Amino acid sequence: MQDFDNKVAVVTGAGGALGREIAAACAQRGMQLVLSDVNAEALAESERLLRQRWPAVAILSMRVDVSRLEQVEALARAAIERFGAVHLLFNNAGVGVAAPIWENTAEDWAWVSNVNLFGVAWGVKTFVPLMLKQQEGHVVNIASAAGWVHPAGSGVYNVTKAAVVALSESLANDLVLAGSSVGVSVVSPAYFPSGIVDSDRNRPGDLAATADSAMRRQHEEQVKKAVESGKISAAQIAGSILEAVEHNRFYVFPHPFVTDGIAAKSKAAKLGQTAFNPRTS
Repeated sequence: MQDFDNKVAVVTGAGGALGREIAAACAQRGMQLVLSDVNAEALAESERLLRQRWPAVAILSMRVDVSRLEQVEALARAAIERFGAVHLLFNNAGVGVAAPIWENTAEDWAWVSNVNLFGVAWGVKTFVPLMLKQQEGHVVNIASAAGWVHPAGSGVYNVTKAAVVALSESLANDLVLAGSSVGVSVVSPAYFPSGIVDSDRNRPGDLAATADSAMRRQHEEQVKKAVESGKISAAQIAGSILEAVEHNRFYVFPHPFVTDGIAAKSKAAKLGQTAFNPRTS
């Protein structure tokens, strides 16, 4: 997609660091915005900041739980009613939970899978038919480096992000067979400063049961430090995403070292070994 001016971008998880910066990058390019988040206060703050910087940009904000298909469909209807089209979809909403994988509860699996995987699936199911009809569009799915290399303590998160990579590859191949020009990008960042470590604040009460162990607390602290010390900002990642859309690039690795990890994993696979030793990596 070469021309962004006056196009319509839908951003889920727009109340978080990356979602807010994606929306800002779109606004900077003259796009109209459809913003959603399950956290109404964070969403309102994103809208306030964006209007402050770009008062001429049209914004539609809507509280949406992406794990619920009917709410994603309602978002699409609102976007079409307001703007008449959707050109860019950023499936960005995501959550995480820590623990050795055998300690993860059924509620851990349900919550993280519902948001990270089904939230993306429902976005694709709802918005891609609109893009096919208008013969124009681009889908951006936010995966993670954890979708390729799978660190200890984040098993549920790793599984869902690997599934997002697989979903994105499947979508791109399906679109080719359909003869469509709709584009797809899958973004796999490593750690960067964000609110992912605080995602429990939006966890539904009926899915609250989770593990509590020394290993979990240790991993949570490690992840928090890694997130806080990230060397690439959400704004830089958002910029790389829009650049990828402009050049119709499928794989997006904002942290270049992630591809080194993938290469190491491929080499280990040929030897029948696991790619990483968590005590030394």
